[in-house]
Amino acid sequence: MTSLERPWWHGATIYQIYPRSFADSNGDGVGDLAGITAHLDHVASLGVEAIWLSPFFTSPMADFGYDVSDYCDVDPIFGTLADFDALVVRAHTLGLKVIVDQVWAHTSDRHPWFEESRSSRDNPRADWYVWRDPKPEGSPPNNWQSVFGGPAWTWDARRGQYYMHNFLKEQPQVNGHHPAVQQAFLDVARFWLERGVDGFRIDAINFMMFDPDLRDNPPAPLDDGVPRTRPFDFQLHQYNQSHDAIPGFLERVRALFDSYEARFTVAEVGGADSDREMKLFTAEGRRLNSAYGFDFLYAPELTPAVVADAIEKWPEQDGVGWPSWAFENHDAPRAISRWVAEDRREAFARMKMLLLAALRGNIFLYYGEELGLTQVDVAFEDLQDPEAIANWPRTLSRDGARTPMPWVADAPNLGFSDAKPWLPIGADHAALAVDRQEADPHALIHWTRDVLRLRKRHPALLTGDIRVVAADDAMLAIERRGGGETLLCVFNLSPEPQRWAPDQPDAWQPVAGTATQGWHFDGYGAFIAQHTGEA
Repeated sequence: MTSLERPWWHGATIYQIYPRSFADSNGDGVGDLAGITAHLDHVASLGVEAIWLSPFFTSPMADFGYDVSDYCDVDPIFGTLADFDALVVRAHTLGLKVIVDQVWAHTSDRHPWFEESRSSRDNPRADWYVWRDPKPEGSPPNNWQSVFGGPAWTWDARRGQYYMHNFLKEQPQVNGHHPAVQQAFLDVARFWLERGVDGFRIDAINFMMFDPDLRDNPPAPLDDGVPRTRPFDFQLHQYNQSHDAIPGFLERVRALFDSYEARFTVAEVGGADSDREMKLFTAEGRRLNSAYGFDFLYAPELTPAVVADAIEKWPEQDGVGWPSWAFENHDAPRAISRWVAEDRREAFARMKMLLLAALRGNIFLYYGEELGLTQVDVAFEDLQDPEAIANWPRTLSRDGARTPMPWVADAPNLGFSDAKPWLPIGADHAALAVDRQEADPHALIHWTRDVLRLRKRHPALLTGDIRVVAADDAMLAIERRGGGETLLCVFNLSPEPQRWAPDQPDAWQPVAGTATQGWHFDGYGAFIAQHTGEA
């Protein structure tokens, strides 16, 4: 496939923006759409192809936008539809595509659909959500548990029934099997496509449909090695999610997107069965374009085995979809704090960026990852994350990865806002601020640009095949082949110096590297070489 034939998203680098935390334009301490628009030049300068915006839709903010009360409007805290339109225009002017989140497994309990549904058992939307009578003794209909803790059922006196919610009680589960519900979401999709949106990231899509018979989930094996910090962890999630009808709905979504030019869809899929589901949701070229998994997001350490296992799950075969990868996002701890000792962060961050760019698939950068932002230890009294508050102190707060973007080291609140930010500023983030790194030619932000230029320059990295050459306790070597070139990408994932070389080391010409001297690797060193004789 030539560059002219390649869809824009195939191999793209996508920059995730968490709107509350990127830039505040109106001084209320919360980021907004106008703040994002004002800083898109920074994003474009990195060399990414697209931005992904976490939810900015009208919401009571019980889960900070993942509880939507109006899918077709902007929450006032973020601005207006006119602000969104201006963002799209500016992004497109800079050559950036715009991807937005869609949350279709549940709505807010303040969504008009749910307010009508709960009003009676015979209204037009009575079956748009999952309602069931109690058991004879008054207990919930079955044993399903919510992700955020406690039963997945809440009693509603107005209907005299329980309603289901896989997450917060403020996030009632939609009846994804209902044809009218499916059509409503397709209409939402069309609304944003008509406004110029280039793609969707579909949140928790494997939760959209469930077993209509509401069979009890079986208990999880006691020896499965899963830490049990929530009732949710004690079950195998066989019936509350991942129904076989979901792929059929995704084919309808794809057909809609294909009626527009150059649009993109990526599914977020987590859970124990995510590998099978990601392939199912992207199979045969008639479902979603890609799937976004959790192979790295919750991995306690980055090892050659972890990377090799993730790579080998996505072979280049007919009928197997196209993967998307991320080391960080709004739900996972910052990788720089999770995977490496504090005194080795600089070397590790450079190696990590080169490794991400060497993977086959789309790659996602989380805002501030280009700066090496660390996880912030947010005190209990400052927590906003409902999951962390409910499960304190056993669940690591998502807030620590959602703190404000540091723009100017010496400005109040590091240039994020004139007011007190909604989450505290990281104590070490001033030293990592954009203005400080722009002034330092050796800073991670410049290395990030170099790495993304490298990825674009080499078709083998962008869309080529991938093969694991070696994966021992410390060293990972992968081969990328495509576009008439072969690249060997070697990474030392340990803090200790290592030596690794291919069988014919003289047949390889250096392309890029960090912390290496030939085939000798310092701790967290990395090296990419091209086979000689190739263009």
